[in-house]
Amino acid sequence: MDKISEINELIKTYNKNGIISSKDISDGRHTFRELYIQRLIMFCTICNSYPTLSWKSRKHFDEEHDPMYNGDFIAGINTPEGVASYHIKLEYWDLFDIPEIERAPKYDNYTPDDVMNRILSLSKLPK
Repeated sequence: MDKISEINELIKTYNKNGIISSKDISDGRHTFRELYIQRLIMFCTICNSYPTLSWKSRKHFDEEHDPMYNGDFIAGINTPEGVASYHIKLEYWDLFDIPEIERAPKYDNYTPDDVMNRILSLSKLPK
């Protein structure tokens, strides 16, 4: 096991056992907590800027076999390249001034790179 894998395993173990919170780990400039909040605000701004393409839901597409994470909802946007979405804590629900739908679209196995490319594809839309 390489050093990075060892460090990541220690972080996961310490986080799981309540010794540390991975959200407080920093690169010297930002903590994970700060970066996740920044991502939340940026995604919220994108969704609110495209309300006819965006949605939020308290349920996954197949809630019976894939229940929503406790205390979360899913917000998404239908881009020219496909859906981009994130799970978000319910405390931020009201920040997303977009339509609520009964169930999120079916997950198409997109990756984090796909999400970035899909969000970038919004720049292809007419201004």
